Amino acid sequence: MIRKLLSRVFFSRNTSAPVSPTRSSSAGPRIILREQHGITRDHINSCALKVTSGLQEAGYSAFVVGGAARDLLLGLEPKDYDVATNATPEEVRAIFRRSRIIGRRFRLVHVMCGAETVEVSTFRGGTSAGEDEGITADTHADEHGRLLRDNIFGSQEEDAKRRDFTVNALFYDPVHEEIWDYLNGYEDIEARRLRIIGDPVRRFREDPVRMLRVVRLAAKLDMQIDPPTAEPIGDLAPLLQNVPPSRLFDEMLKLLLSGHALACVLDLRTRGLHHGLLPMLDVILEQPLGERFITLALKNTDERVRQEKPVSPGFLFAALLWHEVVAAWNVREAAGEKLIPALHQAMDDVLAVQNDNLAIPRRYDAVMKEIWAMQPRFTGRSGRRPFRLLEHPRFRAAYDFMLLRCESGEVDMELGKWWEAFQHAAPGQREAMLLKDETQKKRKRSRGRKRPTSSDTESISNAATGEPE
Repeated sequence: MIRKLLSRVFFSRNTSAPVSPTRSSSAGPRIILREQHGITRDHINSCALKVTSGLQEAGYSAFVVGGAARDLLLGLEPKDYDVATNATPEEVRAIFRRSRIIGRRFRLVHVMCGAETVEVSTFRGGTSAGEDEGITADTHADEHGRLLRDNIFGSQEEDAKRRDFTVNALFYDPVHEEIWDYLNGYEDIEARRLRIIGDPVRRFREDPVRMLRVVRLAAKLDMQIDPPTAEPIGDLAPLLQNVPPSRLFDEMLKLLLSGHALACVLDLRTRGLHHGLLPMLDVILEQPLGERFITLALKNTDERVRQEKPVSPGFLFAALLWHEVVAAWNVREAAGEKLIPALHQAMDDVLAVQNDNLAIPRRYDAVMKEIWAMQPRFTGRSGRRPFRLLEHPRFRAAYDFMLLRCESGEVDMELGKWWEAFQHAAPGQREAMLLKDETQKKRKRSRGRKRPTSSDTESISNAATGEPE
């Protein structure tokens, strides 16, 4: 209590000398007052307000940063709140009882308020986007310029300059309702312009994933990429091959679930960033059926995200890779392999190639394989096979996938209409909907007492497993 009282008296702002709101970034931050930006503390999540207030009462600087500050200015609802401070993780931990320090490479603090969590980071230093030398004693890069370690504390200005884009380098102080801007990010937001901080070539070399991020943010925020930022992307695209597959997967998943997946994928293709991210995506998009199928899948995903409906990453990746599976499947069938074994081997082949470029977790592999493997079963509309298919736990996802195939022209639309009617029909009506010719053939086969031939054995085996004959 004594510490808090002293901090209120002597360190109520805990900053350097007051800075004029019109001062340029070269002399310090431009401070934008509430009368200009219009964001009040009432717009802020209560947990983020509690964290920033608590840190400032203890004598530290504390700001809402990154995407939350940016989204507030754009009139969007932030999904989460990050706070940056000059307090060390241990000092933050000492202030908030319900908090924990996480991370090994760079330590952060998670402060909990009920079910909500705010992530608090200490201002970071290291490379400065405005300096050519870039590498410090605690910052290391590989032969391509990609940063391997960048984990030292620094000043607020250094923290701003080490961020990726100017619109993500704004600091909002909810206690005093001020925005601190070191890099003219506020002007870029007003101009709907996405601009990288510092030299684009160097910053993309430091972290090639920024080339994917700029495409995603431009589509998500409805911004134009600044020409100097966009210019080197095509030439530097091969640097993505040096990024760990797990990072590429995480960034691609954010892109595909951004609600603007279709626009992002088309932009990736235009800028040459798709090679190596999803195997032969350029070839898929050039195939008439494949392009329409993927377009419909991405539109469907975007619509669900915008309506805040759940989206399955496994379903989405199954759609993006489906025509690779179909192509491999057709090759194996043409070589004389049986229908179902050929499909399963094609699935394994495609996923093996994909895993060399993008580390899809095995939990998604299982979902994708189930959706793919169920597609031939939709053609079996006799006997008990349709009933068994309806009971499958993955039926709805596989059915939606089949409808995309119908809509794209890959499968006759009549098949989708039949299944739509079948699953909503009463039990007695379902029996009447079964295809009579196949049913009668099946009954005749079951009446005979002669020893089954090899072809009959195969049919019985298929029926038992629910696979089409």
